[in-house]
Amino acid sequence: MTTTTPEQGGAAEPRPIIPALAPFYDVVRDLSYPIIRVTVGGTLLVHGINRAMIPLTRAAEEMAKSGHEPAMLFAGLALLNETVGAVCVILGLFTRFFAASIAIELAMISIQFFHNGYAWAGHGWEYIFLWDDLLRLALRGGGPYSLDRKLGWEL
Repeated sequence: MTTTTPEQGGAAEPRPIIPALAPFYDVVRDLSYPIIRVTVGGTLLVHGINRAMIPLTRAAEEMAKSGHEPAMLFAGLALLNETVGAVCVILGLFTRFFAASIAIELAMISIQFFHNGYAWAGHGWEYIFLWDDLLRLALRGGGPYSLDRKLGWEL
């Protein structure tokens, strides 16, 4: 595997923790992308499936109570992000678009819950910090094992 150097316009790869494992690292380095995509997208998809089980009007009412207007639009976008967007992130399809959209949604939610502290059990922002990984995908794309890369559609 070729490593991009700073002279070639990229960042040098970090030095392996265990130098003897350098050949192993070269083989598995790119697997971090699908691991992040499946973990973040799968976690979000569970929430999307739960959101799809309630009427959209009820989700919009909850958003309106939280001060998010236009509530019906935001409820629809959240449903789209957490279902179709989550599946696309898992597959690495339109990764940057959906990762950016979901990261914006989660950033807005984290601001809303910030006063509750970190722990998700207390309605804090622990889970919502997944937007960090989504932001990374939005900036870097789905990686070499993504449908975006396979189809040449990376935005």
